[in-house]
This record gives sequence, C-alpha cells and structure tokens, in this order.
Amino acid sequence: MKINDITDVFFDLDHTLWDFDKNSALTFEKIFELNKITVNITEFLSFYEPINLQYWKLYREEKIDKASLRFSRLNDAFLAIDVVLKKEIIYKLSEDYIIHLATFNHLFDNTIEILEYLSLKYNLHIITNGFEEIQQKKMTNSNIHHYFKTVTNSEKVGVKKPNPKIFNYALEVSNANLKQSIMIGDNYEADILGAHNIGMDTILFNTNKQEFDSEFKQIDNLIHLKHYL
Repeated sequence: MKINDITDVFFDLDHTLWDFDKNSALTFEKIFELNKITVNITEFLSFYEPINLQYWKLYREEKIDKASLRFSRLNDAFLAIDVVLKKEIIYKLSEDYIIHLATFNHLFDNTIEILEYLSLKYNLHIITNGFEEIQQKKMTNSNIHHYFKTVTNSEKVGVKKPNPKIFNYALEVSNANLKQSIMIGDNYEADILGAHNIGMDTILFNTNKQEFDSEFKQIDNLIHLKHYL
C-alpha cells in the first residue's frame, strides 16, 4: 500500500544500506593478517558480532564512551575464544579496524536500484550513529553519497538515536516536514521507536525476520520499499 504525501526519506546506514557484517568480517581477515593474529575467524566473529551489538547499545544509551566501545568489543571477543592479547595489540587492532573498514564496501541487495528509484521521487537523507570519521568514507567508497541531500551524524549532534534530538536536528537541517517524512532502518529501538516517538512514519528493515510489533511496516529486502514508496 503506497504511502501518500511523503517528500523526505531518511535512512540508517550500517546494517540497512551498507552491509556492515560482511564488510566487518573482511576487515578482520585483513587486519589479522597484517598483525599476524592467528585465530579461527569464523569462531571469532560468532562471538564478536553479538558482543559488538551489546556495546553499541551501551554506547547509544551513553553508558560508555567511544574509546571504551572500540577497545572492549575486541578484548571481550578475544577472551571469549580464550585468546589473551596485550592491551597495546588490542589498541592497534582497534585503530587498524577503523582505518581499513571503509576499504570494503558491500551493499545490501538492490541498494543502488532502490536509491535510483527513490531519488527521482523524494529527498533522501541519512541519520547514523556510526563514527563520523568513517561514515562519509563508507558512503563515498561505495558510491552512494550523491543520492543524499543531508547526512546527520550522532557525533555532530551530540546525542544518538533513539534520542529525539537527533531526529529533530535531521528534520531541521534537511528542511523536511515531520508528517511528510519516513525513517527506514534495521534497529527496532534506535531507528523505528526513535522515529515513531517523535511522530515520524517508519519502515523496519528486518532481514533476520525477527518478531516485532506488527503495527510497524516491515520489509526484508530493500526492493520491497516500492510497495510503500
């Protein structure tokens, strides 16, 4: 069912357009090779990925800072596979990860096709909690930056999704009308509830087909946005 009167479409970046898990896995393979770290990458990632999500939740909730996030997610993942590394090695891996992450730029299926389609009809924008120094590189290197009129980053605003301030800031800088805007993202708490709580329409990008409140519109492939927009 098409949604009428939308003029502005706001996207999350990581896990929504930019395939974070795939690009992250390739980055770890690269930096482990560079630093001569010999571990089973599949086993490491099986622990790292949920640990990373837990630390990002703490970061969103202002319970830890950026430095703690970047160190602890790695340290905890290595400890989970019984590998103890010196702090300076963890810090080095953390830096290398940020340096090399944007050199891999896999997008979710149909990202370019749907951005081409939407850009002809709507103003497109990004609202992201990701680190400012790398988010623009991701968009540039994956060749999607030109689709977006504005990019709102949590570090610039000083708060993170789901804080209403970041959504209101994004609306202000984009000169968008709340009732004519929609938020598309993968994170139920940060993207969907965050936008919903200020009265913005939403679509959940639910690739894992998790059970969420049925009142929210959901898709599992970006091309299905054509059903709504």
